[in-house]
Amino acid sequence: MCVSKVELIGRAGLGLRREMLDDMASLTTERPDFLEVAPENWLVLGGKFGKQFRSLTEQYSFVCHGLSLSLGSPDPIDINFVKQLKIFFKQHDIKIYSEHLSYCSGNGHLYDLMPIPFSEESAHYVADRIKLVQDILEQRIAVENVSYYAAPDQKMSEIDFTNMVLELSDCDLLLDVNNIYVNSVNHGYDASAFLKALPSQRIAYGHIAGHYNEAEDLIIDTHGDDVIEPVWQLLAQAYQHHGIFPTLLERDFNLPPIDELLEEVQKIRVIQGMASQSEQLK
Repeated sequence: MCVSKVELIGRAGLGLRREMLDDMASLTTERPDFLEVAPENWLVLGGKFGKQFRSLTEQYSFVCHGLSLSLGSPDPIDINFVKQLKIFFKQHDIKIYSEHLSYCSGNGHLYDLMPIPFSEESAHYVADRIKLVQDILEQRIAVENVSYYAAPDQKMSEIDFTNMVLELSDCDLLLDVNNIYVNSVNHGYDASAFLKALPSQRIAYGHIAGHYNEAEDLIIDTHGDDVIEPVWQLLAQAYQHHGIFPTLLERDFNLPPIDELLEEVQKIRVIQGMASQSEQLK
């Protein structure tokens, strides 16, 4: 029997940072349904942090969102790294593994997420690399629609490129609602139209986050502030069009007290509840 992603990991999650470990260990109520980590930050972690992490993976459903697979890179996929991930996922019962539809290396590490050229050639190239990773891991992965600030050698739209990669690789989608909003402002497209053009059946889970307004027509995807109302509204549209999917709050720096983070996690649940009620009335 097919298990839905909501049944697998829950409805509302939180990105886990090391600074949160003590707070998470002491939570008794208002807990997130699931947690997300970048596996690169935890693969070889021992000592106190390692024990705290093990304790949390025994209590919560966990997903992993990678930083360094570099799916669009000209460099070969790091097979040994993928094999390490496979062991880590089994050790901690990681439910879903996702990565960025971008790249971060090319004859060395670039220390940033770079945009893959939107072209059929690139789509086939990236899809083949995704299929290789899925074959090694023996599981489907999800790729995230990413924020970007330039589109070098663009031959097709972002949405057509994204959908082609998903179809060719037969992988899942990590739907980042904030990235859609950021890109829609920076590149002047309709966020709602982009959202609706994504394939509902491939959505594994979603991200929502805050950002920084550099200028009226330039938003920087920082994950360092509260989620703004237009992004919450776009999340509500996502549920209305695609159905309710697990959604996670990302916050990478300027971390507020855990109670404030959990208020935003609770807001995800509230919007999901409203979407559920709306569906029942149809």
